Amino acid sequence: MTGPDPVSLWHRLADTSVLLDGFHALKHAVRFGADVPVAVAVDRGAALALAEELAPDVRDTLDALLTQVPESTYASLVPRPHPTAVAALAVRPSRAAHLERLAHTPRTAPVVVLDNPRNLGNAGAVIRLAAGFGATGVVTTGTLDPWHPTVVRAGAGLHFATAVERLTVAELPPGPVFALDPEGDDIRGVKLPDDAVLAFGSERSGLSPELRARAGHLVALPMRPQVSSYNLATSVAMTLYHWSLGGS
Repeated sequence: MTGPDPVSLWHRLADTSVLLDGFHALKHAVRFGADVPVAVAVDRGAALALAEELAPDVRDTLDALLTQVPESTYASLVPRPHPTAVAALAVRPSRAAHLERLAHTPRTAPVVVLDNPRNLGNAGAVIRLAAGFGATGVVTTGTLDPWHPTVVRAGAGLHFATAVERLTVAELPPGPVFALDPEGDDIRGVKLPDDAVLAFGSERSGLSPELRARAGHLVALPMRPQVSSYNLATSVAMTLYHWSLGGS
């Protein structure tokens, strides 16, 4: 890498950048067009060998990006070392561009809304799922920052493959709101349109009164009696899979 010392550059950019924690987060971010000004690895050769094996499409880009640093230096840059000992900083995508993408109609895929989520890992897992299904985006309400480093780590860098933003319920994108609720209609008899806004309540307290009032449809996932609930990411996966089938 030419130009500024990578460690100095890291310290200069860290407070305003997205931490890509681990090889897979960096791989996905690069694959989906992230601007990555600095990337480091404890063993550059091992990281490039991993790219050769798992992501040959971005191998040359990583070759140009990665700088080898001592393990102690790497450990000082990240809150929790990743097994691959790779880390990078990326420029956060434009909020205005994301809001435009979320608001654009007609949509070809739903928007997923996490209503006041609490668990950072769950939020990351949902973003990873949404990216895999080609969802238009993931919106969170409440206090959780969907770009928190723990969320990005759990999402394996796939924040860059979809539109991820935090909004209020009043600011949600247009489209019919289908909210998951145990008292709703069985989802197996409901067709989810491409422009749907799919809303999921928090792990602890379910849908907020504001989101429930906004919902035009309440739908429920099939569940065996006496089983209290599914994990949030599981619920999102089941719902997106039902949407992907394209019928009721």
